[in-house]
Amino acid sequence: MSLTKTLGTAALAFAATLSLALTAQASEEYEIDPAHSFIEFKIQHLGYSWLHGRFNDFSGGFTVDRENPANAGVEVTIATESVDSNHAERDKHLRSGDFLAVEEHPEARFVATSVTDNGDGTGTIEGELTLRGETQPVTIAVEEIGHGEDPWGGYRAGFEGTTTIALADYGIDYDLGPAATEVHLTLGVEGVRQ
Repeated sequence: MSLTKTLGTAALAFAATLSLALTAQASEEYEIDPAHSFIEFKIQHLGYSWLHGRFNDFSGGFTVDRENPANAGVEVTIATESVDSNHAERDKHLRSGDFLAVEEHPEARFVATSVTDNGDGTGTIEGELTLRGETQPVTIAVEEIGHGEDPWGGYRAGFEGTTTIALADYGIDYDLGPAATEVHLTLGVEGVRQ
């Protein structure tokens, strides 16, 4: 076999390998970094003010496919007992059967079913949120904050999303006043590529 043919064959093999590698890397898996992520909520209190809180314990991951955004996905599991509204007695009530019922339902879970990319760094995630044993569809408006290498040799990507859920959809009928039937959620997620 001539040197030219050998080099040509090697070049084709290299190109094929590179193509497969790039295809494999098109879909990127990220594990959520909880130290740089948050799940916050707010709900009106009697229509006079906003009560803010957060969940301190959650985990999960997401998939990013920049060539085919429809292949993206998200899964997050929340420890409901970790609810934190900056008031111990109120948090005890939030953990009770009136609200989160954490003894019977220690976890809440969100799983994406579809992702739509608007082409400008924003998009929509459709998914299912399971809370108190009830699973309901949820739509999250999402924005990519950024992505790139970190100082420790890793690669990170961050997103922020917002959604609103109705308490009644999850069997919560505790009377907080007519202005307090919905909870507004904000999710800031930073992940480390695996």
